[in-house]
Amino acid sequence: MSMPVVKASSFHPHPLLNNGHLQSIVPTLCRRVDGIAYERTRIDTPDGDFLDIDTSRVGADRAAIVAHGLEGSSRRAYVLGMAKAFNDAAWDAVAWNFRGCGGEPNRKLRSYHSGASDDLATVVEHAVSRVGYARIVLVGFSMGGNIVLKYLGEQEDGAHPAIAAAVTFSVPCDLASAAMEMGKPGNALYMKRFLRMLRGKIQAKMNLFPGRIDIGGYERIRTFKDFDGRYTAPLCGFESAEDYWARASSRPLLPRIRVPALLVNALDDPFLAEPCYPFREAEDHTFLFLEAPTAGGHVGFVGGRTRFSFWAEERTLEFVGGLASGSQLPGTGG
Repeated sequence: MSMPVVKASSFHPHPLLNNGHLQSIVPTLCRRVDGIAYERTRIDTPDGDFLDIDTSRVGADRAAIVAHGLEGSSRRAYVLGMAKAFNDAAWDAVAWNFRGCGGEPNRKLRSYHSGASDDLATVVEHAVSRVGYARIVLVGFSMGGNIVLKYLGEQEDGAHPAIAAAVTFSVPCDLASAAMEMGKPGNALYMKRFLRMLRGKIQAKMNLFPGRIDIGGYERIRTFKDFDGRYTAPLCGFESAEDYWARASSRPLLPRIRVPALLVNALDDPFLAEPCYPFREAEDHTFLFLEAPTAGGHVGFVGGRTRFSFWAEERTLEFVGGLASGSQLPGTGG
């Protein structure tokens, strides 16, 4: 039996946050999450680099592995909120920082990127083999969601048996169309903010690798095509921005996913274009659930059981809990 598109999303936005821009911006500026005490672990990657992992423990033998978005970290409010929600539900939370996002530059010239499923594999292996978690749920936001879905598609039937489910939000699963969408005039403020933050990463990398990377003329970069063509592609082993987008996108791999996975992309997400809503793939899928609420913005979803709750956390635990109980998943329409 296939379990395709979720026919009726349970998300109802806060009445004062009634468009995608407000849903995207207000939580970023205003949300604060207390009550999380991380323990940091540094793990080595097979290529001689490192990843910093922050774990919030409640003494469980199960854990949610949470991946942040572009220029995020384990300290972002949406990651802390998800960690707290899992802790309250008696799960440990493992928030991993992409290369260079944990507070200091990574060792290698390679930077983090949207296709870095090899790094997620390293985190999963550490959580299961070194820490000993018996059950894992993968959670990803935006870029982190793309990495989660790409990883599961690549693993296909070989996914680690400890991985019980995955939940992802605001995923640019078709990177080329998302990059073009972000280049539109209506998204200029977001684009400028990302480029300003990324400039710091490039400057730090240039200090570590003088002569191998150059920040000269950075002010002329206006779009992700500019940035990815000049930096992401050559630093990470891709031929061009277009080659990077094609090889790093998770959408082509969605049919191969063999673990129950929920993909939630709001229809008013200002960062996403039409190809980022894979209805066709989900319609005939046994494992992929696509939920496309009319509202929610990008990593927003403010509103839920109360007006000021964060529905992404509620929906994640609902999905995971439904799998654990073996009951019909709420809102699937199946």
